[in-house]
Amino acid sequence: MTDLLERLRGRGWRLTSQRRVVAEVLDGEHVHLTADEVHARAADRLPEISRATVYNTLGELVALGEVLEVATDGRARRYDPNAHRAHQHLVCSGCGAIRDVHPYGDPLAALPAAERFGFVVTAAEVTYRGLCPDCRP
Repeated sequence: MTDLLERLRGRGWRLTSQRRVVAEVLDGEHVHLTADEVHARAADRLPEISRATVYNTLGELVALGEVLEVATDGRARRYDPNAHRAHQHLVCSGCGAIRDVHPYGDPLAALPAAERFGFVVTAAEVTYRGLCPDCRP
């Protein structure tokens, strides 16, 4: 059983065959699939699964906090099952590939008090950009 499936079972989330296959497709490290990619992979395993079911299931997983929705540079939203370990993203400016990264230090501490403008800062999202080995000249 996958980590995501274990977490969903632990929450008592009803695992229909459609929900199970979506969770299985999202399993693994550095998984950042679009909804259409999730649908294509899920349909390989369960041909009768509809696009609407995949979109609805992804929405439920995001609402539960079990999957993160990642949007970069106006590209299609991607779904990240690594929702319970703090991380940032490394994005290829060429092909859009996304990798999870775990830099040292606290990104909240990197923002000086003078730049907080009275905000109580509770979270930071840092995106690193560059070219992956496939896109580098």
